[in-house]
Amino acid sequence: MKRSILFACACLLLAACSNPSKMVQLADQVQAQAVCESGTGTSETMEVIGGKINTTYTIKFPAEFFQSEAIMNITPVMVYDGGEVVGQVLTVQGDKIMDNYNVVSSKNGGEISRNVSFDYKPGMENGVLELRAVAYNADRSKQYKFPTSYKVAEGVNSTYMLVKTEGAPAFEDDAYQKVIREQKESQILYTINQSNVRNTELKSAQMKEFEQYLKEAQENERKTIVSNDIIAYASPDGSLNLNSKLSEKRAKSAETAFVKTISKKAQVKDIPLNVSQISEDWEGFQELVQASDIPDKDLILRVLSMYSDPAVREREIKNMSAVFKTLADEVLPALRRARFIANVEYKNWSDEELTQIINSNIDQLDEEALLYGATLFDKNDAKAEVYKAAAKKYNSSRAYNNLAALSLKDKKVADAKGYLAKVSDKNAIYYNNMAVAAMQEGNYDAAAEYLAKAGNLAQAKENMGALLILKGDYKGAAASLAGTKSFNEALVNILTGNLDKASSILADAKCPCKSYLKAIIAARKGDNTAAKQLLEVAKKDEKLAKRAKTDVEFAKL
Repeated sequence: MKRSILFACACLLLAACSNPSKMVQLADQVQAQAVCESGTGTSETMEVIGGKINTTYTIKFPAEFFQSEAIMNITPVMVYDGGEVVGQVLTVQGDKIMDNYNVVSSKNGGEISRNVSFDYKPGMENGVLELRAVAYNADRSKQYKFPTSYKVAEGVNSTYMLVKTEGAPAFEDDAYQKVIREQKESQILYTINQSNVRNTELKSAQMKEFEQYLKEAQENERKTIVSNDIIAYASPDGSLNLNSKLSEKRAKSAETAFVKTISKKAQVKDIPLNVSQISEDWEGFQELVQASDIPDKDLILRVLSMYSDPAVREREIKNMSAVFKTLADEVLPALRRARFIANVEYKNWSDEELTQIINSNIDQLDEEALLYGATLFDKNDAKAEVYKAAAKKYNSSRAYNNLAALSLKDKKVADAKGYLAKVSDKNAIYYNNMAVAAMQEGNYDAAAEYLAKAGNLAQAKENMGALLILKGDYKGAAASLAGTKSFNEALVNILTGNLDKASSILADAKCPCKSYLKAIIAARKGDNTAAKQLLEVAKKDEKLAKRAKTDVEFAKL
């Protein structure tokens, strides 16, 4: 009888030692903490990155705490103004439980870490991550709730959501020239081995036309003769020494003829005259042969490509006796020459003249003048009217792209897409503007596809930087945004902890949105006074004023 009583007592004692209720009683001995993923590595504060809040929590059980035949469920829960979100349950077991959960020694205790991830929901800025624990006996027939939860993290940083996603549209360039450079050319021919200028050459129709051009250029207030060039040549037959002397003599005779005859007739005065000579005109020779219908011209051109030595070229061509006779009759005479070249600058319409023409007689302008003229107006509506004129008259893809860019700046996505649908030249600017339209519609996947086609366009890289911030790729975003001096470049440097660089980008900024970023920088550096002052500027924007109330960045203010 005595033995039975002792055995019963031993069983009761063993049951007591395995009773999970004891764990509940000792709940305050359990330690729990969390390390949160952030743009700078880890943080005590939770942070949203790419729409996710990723945290690693650690729970430490002391020795003699965990009952050997107990099971425990630990549930991470995000508690916020909008409700609760439950994370994945962690189950641990005592060392006498035969399941496959994580084992905690009843004698020595233990430590277990787990990752938990939550999708961000509005209102989580003041959220609290807590661990809720429930213990069970071996067969789960009895449940023992822990009286309090373990709070492991408080507050969620959502600074990355300040990213600007309206996108940077791109504009097409115009090819309008304020100064148009033009040349007018004439030439005189010499007889073989001669350097004297024949009167018939100076009286040719071509020369009279050249003289008339010079005269009219002198009289035209929009034209300026910058210089005149004389280039004298010898044909590439004969010795190089002979041709060098001959081209030099021809240069001198051509200069004399120009000064005494042409410049006087054209009344050209005080214009620089540049005189030069080319001993053997192989370049002109090749051009004339290429343009001719000589039967063996391909063979001649091959010789020119095979040999660079003038003497060898001449020898090889002369060896083709039948061909050389044709060259001597049809090609070489045209290379015994001196060229007269007038270099003229034409002063195009000034900005004031263009603006006046746009307002009075826009139909007389060509495409380039219209595309440039649009940039002379400050208001988008006025710019658009000029671009519309270019689009209507010339079906200009560049004008349609620019109309789309203007619409995107005003966030008129439907109008922008209508203009882009009329673009026939689908270049990098087109794909960038399609991406901006997609960004303004919130279709970031489509935007990324368009930007991939836009290549290295500056605006495309800037827009890709915004998308990379949204995805949580801050390193890639920093590379894409580098040098833009934009809001987003400052933001990504804040997210990665480069506060000084962000400050330099924002140095002269005074608008509410950039002042908000400057306030974040000040708060992170512990300068609460500056942070408060900057917030006063930022709060002029109602949305930012509302955000500041729950922004964990300013929790210490």
